[in-house]
Amino acid sequence: MAQVRATARRTISADPEKVLAALADYREVRPAILTEHYRDYQVETGGEGAGTVVHWVLQATSKRQRDQRVEVSTAPEGGVVETDHNSSMVTTWRVRPEGQTAATVEVDTTWNGAGGIGGFFERLFAPKGLQRIHDGVLANLERRLVPGGQRAVG
Repeated sequence: MAQVRATARRTISADPEKVLAALADYREVRPAILTEHYRDYQVETGGEGAGTVVHWVLQATSKRQRDQRVEVSTAPEGGVVETDHNSSMVTTWRVRPEGQTAATVEVDTTWNGAGGIGGFFERLFAPKGLQRIHDGVLANLERRLVPGGQRAVG
């Protein structure tokens, strides 16, 4: 089994601490910025930052879905980590300050891929599909934090 990775990033014209706080808010912000690929979203425990447990179904394609129950922890370099209890999937949301008024958000997801021919196609297609989903979530985060639509360079 090879590890599969999908990464997306976006620079947002907003205070880095505000961006991090928004990402860690699983009660209000997260359900508001998720794309149509997420359904049955439910906070089971907590709701803000480390210790939060959230459930959702990720509908990656019309035929591929993943039932996820994630536990949230804090990333050492600034961000949040979502560890799926139902699989090997781990998603890390990192926030890197770009001065006082902007932040680059990087979302990095890894999981142990399948073996054989199915694993070959998973490694080939799944990262691009998940990257598009992450790009949509980051765009929604930016729209929420930058109401005027002022896009940072990057």
